[in-house]
Order: sequence, then C-alpha cells, then structure tokens
Amino acid sequence: MHPDHTEAVHEHDRGLSYDLPVLARRRMIRLMAGAGLIPLVGCTSDEDTSASSTATSSAAKGTSPSPSAECATIPDETAGPFPGDGSNGVNVLKESGVVRSDITKSFGDSAGGTAEGVPLTVTLTVVDAASGCGTPKKGAAVYIWHCDREGNYSLYSDGVTDENYLRGVQETDDKGQVTFKSVFPGCYQGRWPHIHFEVYGSLADATAATAITNTSQLAFPKDVCDTVYATDGYDQSVTNLAELSLETDGIFSDGYEQQLAATKGGVADGYTATLTVPV
Repeated sequence: MHPDHTEAVHEHDRGLSYDLPVLARRRMIRLMAGAGLIPLVGCTSDEDTSASSTATSSAAKGTSPSPSAECATIPDETAGPFPGDGSNGVNVLKESGVVRSDITKSFGDSAGGTAEGVPLTVTLTVVDAASGCGTPKKGAAVYIWHCDREGNYSLYSDGVTDENYLRGVQETDDKGQVTFKSVFPGCYQGRWPHIHFEVYGSLADATAATAITNTSQLAFPKDVCDTVYATDGYDQSVTNLAELSLETDGIFSDGYEQQLAATKGGVADGYTATLTVPV
C-alpha cells in the first residue's frame, strides 16, 4: 500500500476533529438504548460448518423490520478520503454511467479495468426511522464505494487513478432496497474491512452530488473475512486484519451493532451482505 494512502486514512477515516462529535452522539444513543429508551436495529453473526456466516437479525435480511415506537438512525461516519462525490476533489456522481448495479468494472473514459476478487452482492434496505423503521424509503438513492482486494480506491490510489470501479449509485425500489454486484473488499492498514455509503433523498440529488441525507459504513464479520482472505489476491489483508478488531477499529470501536452486515455464502459462489439502513 502506498504511504500516501495510509496517511489519508488516518487523516480522514480516523480524524478526531470529525469523529469525536460523532462518537459522543453514538455513545448517548447506546446509553439511552441500554435504558430501554431507543430500540436499536442491529445484527450479529454466527459461524456454521460451511465456513459461511449469517447474521440473523430482521434488520439485516433485506426486509423491513417490525415497526417500533422509535428506532435509531444509522450512525453517522466519515466519508473517508476517497468519497468520489466531489467533496475531496473528484466527482464521479455526475458522470454518465455511475447509476448501475454492477460496480465491478470501470465505465466511461476510464481505463476500463475490472476489480478482481471473491464475488459479493450487497443489498441495503433504506427505511424511515421516524416511522419506527417500518416504512421503506422508496425513491431514495444510495451511493456505495469501497477499496479493491489490494486495499486501493479507484480514482485516488496509485495505479488505479484512471479507474472508477467499485463505485455506483442506485434508486431504491418499492421495498426501499438497492442491490449492487461487487467483490469482497480487502483489509488495508488501520481499518476494519468495510463499505462506505451515502443516502440521498432522490436519484436527482445523488447524481447532482448534493443534499446528502446520511453517510455511514458497513462492516463484515471476522469469520467471513478470514475465509475470503485465505484466497489468492488477498495476501496483505491477512496481515492487516490480524492487527485489528471491530472493538479497536477507529470507526466501529464505539459500537457496530447497526452496521454489521448479515453475510452468508462461500468463496466458490460468492457472498451476500445485507443491512437495514434507518434514515
């Protein structure tokens, strides 16, 4: 990994000037939840004999959970140094072709590369927190992006600045869902394996790169990461993951219950990751 990448990660993904207000808010939510005031929508993971993991939570199965009197919105997180929405110099959201479900390939006038790795299908279900998480947010939009199996981000990292793969936006359907075809991200130094996403009120807002509603991150269960990283191409991820845990990660250390994706599948046929996103 290029040194500039590590420096940028610490500056943006783990910067105290950004994260302290966010962490304080999230700790307050957790304290209130502990007192029974705010039911949190979350998920856990279980390991089975096929070395796949399924987090059995109604909030992470791609369907709307049962409505409750109140529910917490998805935790706010930093967009990191490589958002691609124009906030750090590169705006991919205004380019023709960014609205798509398959984000494994670059599009437009880029180099036309394809991200290699274990197949991954990501489904996010956006729901209305004010209604108790029982109402899907039809017509919203979600932009997701993540690093490749070597820990590099298209548009920014050395060697892939001409690529824009592993980035895409979609409008939510009647169920509030968007589904993306991708590859399992690598683990780069200092960060637990994750996917960034932004929620917009509409597809028009997203493609104009304006009026972001929520910015957060999705995390993966450790057992699934261990299995994926034992395959070709993820060698450096093994070393990087060994130095981390969800409890010590600079983003997820204050609580990841709402952000841990329900993940199942296998290396041969690929994995699915699902998460409910209250906004």
